[in-house]
Amino acid sequence: MPHDVSLIATIAAAFGLAMVFGYIAVRLRMPPLVGYLLAGIVISPATPGFVADVGLASQLAEIGVMLLMFGVGLHFSINDLMAVRRIAVPGAIVQIGVATLLGIGLSHFWGWSLAASLVFGLCLSVASTVVLLRALEAKGLLKSINGQIAVGWLVVEDLVMVLVLVLLPALAGVIAPSEGVAPPTGTEIWQTVGITLAKVTAFIVLMLVVGRRLLPKALWWVARTGSQELFTLSVVAVAVGVAFGAGKLFDVSFALGAFFAGMMMRESEFSHRAADESLPLRDAFAVLFFVSVGMLFDPAVILNQPFKLLAVVAIIMLGKTVAAVVLVLLFRYPLNTALTVGVSLAQIGEFSFILAGLGVALKLMPAEGQSLVLAGALISIAANSALFSAVEPMQAWVRKRSAYARQLEARDDPLAELPASTDESLLARQVVLVGFGRVGQRIAQTLREKGIPFVVAEENREIVDALRKEGIAAVSGDASTPEVLIQAHIARAAMLVITIPDTMSVRKVVEIARMLNPEIDVIVRTHNDEEAEMLRQESVGTVFLGDTELARGMAAHVLQRFKR
Repeated sequence: MPHDVSLIATIAAAFGLAMVFGYIAVRLRMPPLVGYLLAGIVISPATPGFVADVGLASQLAEIGVMLLMFGVGLHFSINDLMAVRRIAVPGAIVQIGVATLLGIGLSHFWGWSLAASLVFGLCLSVASTVVLLRALEAKGLLKSINGQIAVGWLVVEDLVMVLVLVLLPALAGVIAPSEGVAPPTGTEIWQTVGITLAKVTAFIVLMLVVGRRLLPKALWWVARTGSQELFTLSVVAVAVGVAFGAGKLFDVSFALGAFFAGMMMRESEFSHRAADESLPLRDAFAVLFFVSVGMLFDPAVILNQPFKLLAVVAIIMLGKTVAAVVLVLLFRYPLNTALTVGVSLAQIGEFSFILAGLGVALKLMPAEGQSLVLAGALISIAANSALFSAVEPMQAWVRKRSAYARQLEARDDPLAELPASTDESLLARQVVLVGFGRVGQRIAQTLREKGIPFVVAEENREIVDALRKEGIAAVSGDASTPEVLIQAHIARAAMLVITIPDTMSVRKVVEIARMLNPEIDVIVRTHNDEEAEMLRQESVGTVFLGDTELARGMAAHVLQRFKR
């Protein structure tokens, strides 16, 4: 052909080989993303044969990151983010500090300079949001409290890395001064920090004030036209457009910009339709992300530096995980939550690549460091899905062999049981309300207005603590375990209302509830017709679909049952 087709060739090779290797990986009972990574290695400059355009592949992968983060934002509200701030903010900061110190100590042992060690440690400290989201979605954990904590944790990590990427060029002259060049003064450093914080704050305020009102209205205007392709186009345009504008105008990462765009779009009644419409594009471009990671990998590092690579992987998959598990346990969350969050962070990704490249470009870190970071990323990403699958068996194994682990699960948590002073009238013929998200809050408000007694079972300890301060009976824990439902006095309850949309958890909760109270009336929620039909066939209970009108419908059903 007379014209350049490098873009088409890159896409064709990436998708074609990803399909082949992904299929082989699945047949070998491995996660398909392992195949996607291998496809990238095959078409990379480090292997013979066809070499795809690395720059184009990276840009296409960025689109995948934008769409994926936009989709997460559609299911992750500001309230969800604020609900986990007490654990996500200090946890992320401390974990970044621990991982960075481990990286500094390791590279200092190799004889690297302090500047190189600092950049290297920071590269190992931040996990890949894309990898985490794919793993959470595959396991159905994205909407669970464990998923919310993990996503909130990574959002904080992303914010920290945005500051690092902006400040590193300005501070390069301080941590590694060049000969004949005067280092920046203290005033210049503080000025750079202030400008960066001002830009990030301005973006967040703009999205909360303007975006929260404008984006849902724009989606409503498009939906009124009745054109499906225009609706899909508007969703993609908002995701990519806001992400690009955030990067260019506010120096915020594309991923973070798209995430906030999705959170603002969540206020629209068409948010679930928007998520469904963007799903095929998200999946397709997310594949390109993993292919592009493989293209950056040089297999020679495994042969040239095997022991260094082993040490790097140990920090990523053991050091970070242990630090996160300990931190979550210190916040009095159960072992399952600690293991889930720890495994979520046992990998590195897109920010690590960017930071490593910047460190080499600024001559702060040797090229060897970038190769080790990429190799560590490839290995940890490939192993992450397997680690997620091992969480439950690992938890069972630890409980069986460790008395301390059993003690952690059974420890005296004041929020894990109702206070002795709880009014007895709330504990007979009451409603047990599982989940206190947007739907649960609306139902609880209706119950309070009508004087119907209820007890809330919620995994987020901060929410339970706030409810108790308001005088509402609430118990902290996973309602799919008998202990939590027993504490909510399910045996004496008249009705069980489950507002969480996780189908697998719903089944467990209903099974335990009916074992303890065979006559209990059950109401559940779901987001799609297929799940609703499946739950009805299994006689789980009365099933409600939707979101906007869902709370009203569920509340009306409860009132009818109590004749109010």
